[in-house]
Amino acid sequence: MAKTSRRPERASAPTQRSRQVGRTPGPASTPPMGRPVSAAGPGPAPNAVDLFEQGMQSLQRHRYDAAAGAFRAILEGFPGERALLDRTRVYLDLCERELSRQPRMPMTAEEKVTAATAALNDERDEETERLAHSVLDEVPEHDLALYLLAAVHARRGESDMALEWLGRALEVSPDVSAQARHDADFESLRDLEPFRQLLDARVSLQSGIRRRSAARPDR
Repeated sequence: MAKTSRRPERASAPTQRSRQVGRTPGPASTPPMGRPVSAAGPGPAPNAVDLFEQGMQSLQRHRYDAAAGAFRAILEGFPGERALLDRTRVYLDLCERELSRQPRMPMTAEEKVTAATAALNDERDEETERLAHSVLDEVPEHDLALYLLAAVHARRGESDMALEWLGRALEVSPDVSAQARHDADFESLRDLEPFRQLLDARVSLQSGIRRRSAARPDR
C-alpha cells in the first residue's frame, strides 16, 4: 500500500515588528550629566578657553589689571559656561584683591615726576624712562623729566643721549647744572669735555642773567 506523503507544516512567519516591553527609544547619544555644553560642542567654547589662558598667563606675570580684564570678558561674554565661570570668579577675586593693595597710578604730571624720581632712586630705570616720557607728552619742557631721562641714559653709558637730554633740561632751567655737577648718576660723563663745557656754559649764562637782573634799576 502506497504511503501518502505529507507536506511538512510551514512554520508561522515571525512578526515583522517586535516590542520590547519597558524600554522606550531614546537619542543616539546623551552627553554626561553636569558637563557644560557650548554651541561649539561638548566642553567650554574655544574663545572662552583662550581668554582664560590669557588671564592665567597675565596673572602668573603679576599683571593683575590685564588678567582681571580677561576674566571679566569671560563672565560677560560666556554666561553659559558654568564649569568655567566658577574658576574664573575665583581668579578674578584674587586679581581684584591684589589690585586693591597696589598704590594708585600717578595721574598728573607732577605725580608722574615724583613716581619717576622714586623709581630712579630704586634703580628701576625702565619705569623712570616710561614715566618721564609720559610727562613730556603733556609738558614738553618739563625740566625735571628731561633731567631724569639724561640720568637714565648716563647710567646706561649712553653719553650722547645723556648729553642731549641734559642740554635740553639746562635750556629750560640752568639751575640744574649745579645738581648735575655732583650727581652720581652722571659719573660716566664726568671726564668728558662736552659734559664740562655744557655745565660751564650754563653756569656762565645763569651768572650773566643774575648780573643783568641786579643792575636793572627799580621802577
